[in-house]
Amino acid sequence: MKTAFPALILVATLMHQVTLAENRPNLLFVIADDCTFRDIGCYGGQAYTPNIDRLATEGMRMTHCFQCAPMCSPTRHNIYTGQYPVKTGAYPNHTATYENVRNVTHYLKPLGYRVALSGKTHIGPRASFPFEYSGNKNPDMKALDTMMAECADSKTPFCIFACSNEPHSPWNKGDASRYPASKVKLPAYLADTPEVRDAFSRYLAEITYYDDQVGQLLALLNAHDLADDTLVIVVSEQGSSFPFAKWTCYDNGLQSAMIARWPGKVKPGSVTNAMLEYVDVTPTFVDIAGGQQDPSLDGKSFVNVLTGKTNEHKRYVYGEMTTKGIINGNASYPIRSIRSRTHKLILNLQSDQVFTNACTKSAEFKSIVKAAENGDKQAKWVVQHYQNRPAIEFYDVVNDPLEMHNLADLPEHAETISVLQQELAAWMKSQGDLGIETELKANSHKKKQGKSGKTKKKK
Repeated sequence: MKTAFPALILVATLMHQVTLAENRPNLLFVIADDCTFRDIGCYGGQAYTPNIDRLATEGMRMTHCFQCAPMCSPTRHNIYTGQYPVKTGAYPNHTATYENVRNVTHYLKPLGYRVALSGKTHIGPRASFPFEYSGNKNPDMKALDTMMAECADSKTPFCIFACSNEPHSPWNKGDASRYPASKVKLPAYLADTPEVRDAFSRYLAEITYYDDQVGQLLALLNAHDLADDTLVIVVSEQGSSFPFAKWTCYDNGLQSAMIARWPGKVKPGSVTNAMLEYVDVTPTFVDIAGGQQDPSLDGKSFVNVLTGKTNEHKRYVYGEMTTKGIINGNASYPIRSIRSRTHKLILNLQSDQVFTNACTKSAEFKSIVKAAENGDKQAKWVVQHYQNRPAIEFYDVVNDPLEMHNLADLPEHAETISVLQQELAAWMKSQGDLGIETELKANSHKKKQGKSGKTKKKK
């Protein structure tokens, strides 16, 4: 005679999961697309971002949040998998993880959460990411309105990733008249040309457009009386496609805005300089949802940072850039980086080439090249430093936050450089990252994605 105990245990487990879910907060993660964190209002930028700025007064602003890769697809895989790019296979752009890689949907759904992604995806294989999908390039507010209403009625917690396509170029959304080209303040690392000014004006307008999307999402929470029960995190993704940001391992490429509001848990108006990474998002969400931490993940929960119990999280953050497979990218130009709170080390593993990408084909960059040819000193500096990199770059990111003064050749920094090189080498080894060899395999990895949409695990 078969015992009924296993069935009873299963029922009890499912009931426990439902009870857990009812007591867990909702999770709303809002992400921009190609937005340099320094350009947002509450980070000292000139973009008009009233919704994001207000959120910062209601929650916590992170001053040292980073992603590992300065382009869209690896960045988004980092967030959902809690792992760095080379380990999952998703290190080139427009690619996919190995089919055995788990992600946030696999962790939260068994805990009773509905897990949705609305807007820009840029992940794969699709079958491995069983989100509730909606929208195309931007969040579908109507679909999210419906989902929030359903979850409120059924008392089911949700985890929503609202993914914008702004302010990704061509910067054709928003009201650029708010930012007259003649009056915008260009960053010190750019050259001043009419084309750059016009583009920067339109870029700022599109940041404001993104801010409006943030406002709409917050309004939906209020409309369904969910604001008090929801952790909201807003981030800026990697930097813009102007020089020295996206496609580079400078802070303008890897550092991100991150603002979190969690009523009753996060102190309003608080600021932390804890070193956080995008790979920490999934472990944090699992922690908040009451799940068990997966020891194979590279990220770790920063709940104690959010709740003000600590101002420390990580000692180092890492960067990886693969040019193979990007538009107008080099055949092979691997970049790796490591950053402490005070210093940044960048290794350009094949620096004997001229660095190229979509930025160097843009009208803005071409105008800088022309200005350089006509004798503009700042334009010459931009072209030289952007396209011709030394093998080693080393920056004091406290006194030189824009990383404009390479200190790698100064003997007084040799010891610090050596320590960072050892730490970076250890990290690369832990990821199975062989540098140039890994870079050369990038396209072959992409080609493994077949009709099934699955990408095989590497041997």
